Amino acid sequence: MMDQRNQLCCADVEQRVAAAEALSTMGESAGEAAVELVTACGDEEPRVREYAVVSLESLGVPPPETLDALTDRIKDDSPLVAYWAVTLLGRSGPAGKPRQNEIAAVLDSDADLSVRERAAWALEKVGADSDAAIDALQRAAQSPQPRLSRLAKAGLTRSPA
Repeated sequence: MMDQRNQLCCADVEQRVAAAEALSTMGESAGEAAVELVTACGDEEPRVREYAVVSLESLGVPPPETLDALTDRIKDDSPLVAYWAVTLLGRSGPAGKPRQNEIAAVLDSDADLSVRERAAWALEKVGADSDAAIDALQRAAQSPQPRLSRLAKAGLTRSPA
């Protein structure tokens, strides 16, 4: 696993593709590489991005030791990187609650709509209850974007108001 994690970051495109492909077959056992896979979603090579997404789709709950690094990536310039970082934080459930204010900041930002929708979803999954998270969900619930509004309302029904 360490080889694939290191190869995802190397300069050689074919090594990155091979590493991403190998990780895409590992399912939940690729969890140790969660951060590298999220980062690989911003790779310039489409094959690396595609294999990284395949891996992340089957990854499940990220290991607790990856949550800080994932939080660092939720504001990434690449919408795909930010989307998957927020997704994994949401999948972490209550373990992600300490990061709810950072997720709320993404929901309130001018990030890509898909990232903001995922942030609303993640806030529901972590059980958001901070003032900042509730306020962000309330603002998003008023959005003219129907899916964003619906996801924010769902987060509010799970959060104490």
